[in-house]
Amino acid sequence: MGADMDENIEKLRQIVGESRNMVFFGGAGVSTESGIPDFRSQDGLYAKKYAYPPEYILSHTFFCTHTREFFEFYRDKMIYPQAEPNAAHIKLAQWEREGRLAAVITQNIDGLHQKAGSKNVLELHGSVWRNHCVKCKKSYPAEAVLGCEGIPRCTCGGVIKPDVVLYEEPLDGATLNSSVEYIRRADTLIIGGTSLNVYPAAGLVDYFGGRHLVVVNRGATARGVGGAIVIDAPIAQLFSEI
Repeated sequence: MGADMDENIEKLRQIVGESRNMVFFGGAGVSTESGIPDFRSQDGLYAKKYAYPPEYILSHTFFCTHTREFFEFYRDKMIYPQAEPNAAHIKLAQWEREGRLAAVITQNIDGLHQKAGSKNVLELHGSVWRNHCVKCKKSYPAEAVLGCEGIPRCTCGGVIKPDVVLYEEPLDGATLNSSVEYIRRADTLIIGGTSLNVYPAAGLVDYFGGRHLVVVNRGATARGVGGAIVIDAPIAQLFSEI
């Protein structure tokens, strides 16, 4: 790592040491070092070839009109039961235990923050580990989707749908509002592993008015973040050094 990188890492180390109300806002890049591919990188899902574009497959329309094909893709590409938390997940859970981190706000659906021990996790896009019947609303674990072929069905006959926010579906209002409040009150906001490409989630950073803003991401973000310390590095590798 170069001198500028070392300087920024030292700044981040000092910021974390001083902070008592940090919020972490993360995306797919947080989990790539756990073996879960992101969507938009060169090696991500959107670079692969399928009969339909992944963005369409993961839409509410496709779920309703091509339900069997949706679940084939979902089981193959969206759920990773063997994935384990990496150094970034583990470090965030440690900061929460130490009373430095107030909340993790994530766009990921993999549950790795909770698996690492984080308690206050706001999942903007839902979770693969929760599922419900679209007809009677009965809850089901992930095994109900993974452990069958074709379309998973409730005892009432309804389709079991993952509690994942698909394209064309709104984010959960309560989760979004809570995320805004945590960011408003934070003294430090660390944005990690996200290109800030997906709205309304990417717009949450506009609510931050605290002292320290840090961006950790591989490559440039889709939008500029004024006044931020920017570190271009794999987040798990970086957090293992903090």
